Amino acid sequence: MRITTCLVALLLCSAALLLPGNVSAQVPEEPTFATDIAPILYRSCVNCHRPGQIAPMSLINYREVRPWARSIKNKVETRAMPPWHLDRRLGIQSFKNDPSLTDDEISTISSWVDNGAPQGNPADTPMPPEFAPADAWQIGEPDVVVTFPTYTVPAAGPDLFGDLFTEIGIEEDRYITSIQTRPVGDKAREVVHHALSYAVETDDAGDSMGGGLFLVEYASGKQAEIYPPDSGLLLPGGTQARLSYHLHSIGEETDANVELGINFLPKGTEPKHIRYSSQLGGSQGQTIGVLDVPAGEIARSDGYTRFNKAARITMFQPHMHMLGKYQCIEFIYPTQPVRAETVNCAGFDYNWHMNYNYADDAAPLIPAGTILHVTSWHDNSSANRGNIDPKNWVGSGGRTIDEMGFAWIGWTDLSDEEYEAEVAARAKARETDD
Repeated sequence: MRITTCLVALLLCSAALLLPGNVSAQVPEEPTFATDIAPILYRSCVNCHRPGQIAPMSLINYREVRPWARSIKNKVETRAMPPWHLDRRLGIQSFKNDPSLTDDEISTISSWVDNGAPQGNPADTPMPPEFAPADAWQIGEPDVVVTFPTYTVPAAGPDLFGDLFTEIGIEEDRYITSIQTRPVGDKAREVVHHALSYAVETDDAGDSMGGGLFLVEYASGKQAEIYPPDSGLLLPGGTQARLSYHLHSIGEETDANVELGINFLPKGTEPKHIRYSSQLGGSQGQTIGVLDVPAGEIARSDGYTRFNKAARITMFQPHMHMLGKYQCIEFIYPTQPVRAETVNCAGFDYNWHMNYNYADDAAPLIPAGTILHVTSWHDNSSANRGNIDPKNWVGSGGRTIDEMGFAWIGWTDLSDEEYEAEVAARAKARETDD
């Protein structure tokens, strides 16, 4: 299904340009760096914008920030920074890992820049936060760190696909509570397009049997996955780790070193629910909504997945490639008459595969028989700065220059009784708040 370039371009631009509204009472009349701007940067920006981290400049002190003042204003007004591409105009807005700025914070920065970006009294500047080392884990120190064999990516050549195997070192069954894939070093981050980790069984000779239990996906800019408190994923004892990789060259020979950090529930402990993660609602390769992006155009594709059990949705993450611009997830409920609800939409930036972890009291609850509808938009026009060649048709495929369109969804199954109980508890909580 296609829609016109003009219509989608308007949709994409309006989703991105969410400028701050009228200045409220929470915005100081004459903001300064020392009292007003530094606290915002320290909370939401300098975790990346500091020496040794992935951002291109440090924003620790006034001397570093002042030359970038107008650029900072532009980036926060368009909500390009901090990276959080969720459309704020619709759907659920309560997430565990939301680093985005409030409208008041954006207005404060805009007012500060428009007034000449004054420093204020240097003595009023708070101390910068103390950070863990640049290569610290987002999940804390893992219970287990799995180090995959090094793969040397040549300076030039086609995309590389394959598998790496190594021992996990866990001999008894354990339940995972948080997990993170980490390319080691800036150059490794550049060559790892994506990596899927699995737990695989071995034969009598100790050789991997392939396939395996899916554990976690990594793509550029993705954060760790931290499961809800009452959930976990069983990691069978005695299994190996398999890393299914997609690597690409960056103009210089680079070692792709990848680690997998895992935390567990205490030994002998079982969670109330199993936490699943899978790519759902894929549009590529299906009879309905085959991914077809003509040269110079913007195209839409649709995919569908049915949930056979009631579920609590814990995470949503769009996945596309270089042409991906925008994605929505909708639930079609098994009611009479049929009712559909758009739960979230998000812009997409290939360099930031954002995963949106729902707050526990806002995570969508869906009954058995609900259909997930994923709609993805791909921009193959010359207006898309990430487009390598707008004169070429693009379709489904695994290479970086090919396209995909699906959502990574995290969820826990619920019994019908658990679903009804959680729905009733939510309704009672809303009555109490009112």
